Amino acid sequence: MDDCIRQNIRDLIQREVVVATGCTEPGAVALAVAKARETLGTMPDRTQLLLSKNVFKNAMGVGIPGTGMIGLPIAVAIALTSGDSRRQLEVLTVPAEDVEKAKAWLANNGDRISIGLKDRCEDKLYIECICSKGDDTATAVISKRHTNFVYVARNGKVFVDNESAAGADSECCTDPCLTERIVYDYATTAPIEELTFIRETVELNSAAANEGLKGYGLNTGRILMENADGDIVHTVIARTVAASDARMDGCTLPVYSNSGSGNQGIACTLPVYEYGRAKGSSEEQVTRALILSHLTSIYIKRGIGRLSALCGIVNASIGVSSGITYLHGGTYDQICYAIKNMINTLAGMVCDGAKPSCALKMSTGLYSAFVSAELALHDKVVDACDGLSERNIDYSIRNLGRLGKEGMDQTDDVVLDIMTHKHNA
Repeated sequence: MDDCIRQNIRDLIQREVVVATGCTEPGAVALAVAKARETLGTMPDRTQLLLSKNVFKNAMGVGIPGTGMIGLPIAVAIALTSGDSRRQLEVLTVPAEDVEKAKAWLANNGDRISIGLKDRCEDKLYIECICSKGDDTATAVISKRHTNFVYVARNGKVFVDNESAAGADSECCTDPCLTERIVYDYATTAPIEELTFIRETVELNSAAANEGLKGYGLNTGRILMENADGDIVHTVIARTVAASDARMDGCTLPVYSNSGSGNQGIACTLPVYEYGRAKGSSEEQVTRALILSHLTSIYIKRGIGRLSALCGIVNASIGVSSGITYLHGGTYDQICYAIKNMINTLAGMVCDGAKPSCALKMSTGLYSAFVSAELALHDKVVDACDGLSERNIDYSIRNLGRLGKEGMDQTDDVVLDIMTHKHNA
């Protein structure tokens, strides 16, 4: 693999594996609000948000870091009173006194915020914030990626206008054309010193796991750990989902995300690292397995789309299965077997919004990853006639992408309708 291709792949991973605090959808909304307020130049009287249904769905029920509250109003309040758009997806990381200031502002000014769906919105990730004071108005629009501003303007003066140039997933012109063979070759043959950056994901995501084991959300990780009884796989999964428990319940610790999702970043990192360490794998083996896990997930997610009715744990867990297979000395063919086994296991897992119970879906995906890897290591793979699977691994991955991008649009509509019309009274 030549130097240019390797550099492009490294750049892709470093764009997709970044630090984020809290759920990335509320974080991206807060980022847009902070930018619109900064562009307005003063505290607005009115703040209007127009969101794609996927962003709306993923922001409804998730904990906002350090607030003890869920949903967008408190995230908007923090962005208005203390947000700094230069902090990107860490915009909601503010001192406790700023959280209290935001809560006080929200208690008195909640009616100044309006949140709704963007009409006829084709982008699955779309956030439009309009801040107004008197006759002055500022607008900030994020699209395609959680930090990708495509439009910023004040009173008709345009500062950013990239809407017409944004591609389907706003991919950089230097993004490599990936196949699973390229993913594997990069992870297993690139000079190790070019790959060690991925180990930065371990410290932050492990800290979130340690915090989650104290008890957050449904206590999924803590309860699983109490019953692990020394079993390596059970212990690894318990620690991983504990990080999700903490993150989705409003923990203030940042994590490394993957493809715009903190849960995907946690899932791609911790099982591979923890399992490799428990099995006595070398530092180089663990590093290459982490690259394989993250890059496989990125490759699969690019076909599905940034946001989808298909749960992101699907692609992340597939990445894990490839990393686990590699740690066991699995061949390229066996890694492909593990991926196909996973596709035929998790293809129907639906995203019904970001929330504390996402840890349960993560546990399901990770247990499947270990089972699929174990079968693959015995050269057992789903038949090419089964479900979404084909003889060619990239066609199989493409089929999963079609399901997530094209096949589940109506599912998204139904899920959102159910979530917004519950009979809880």
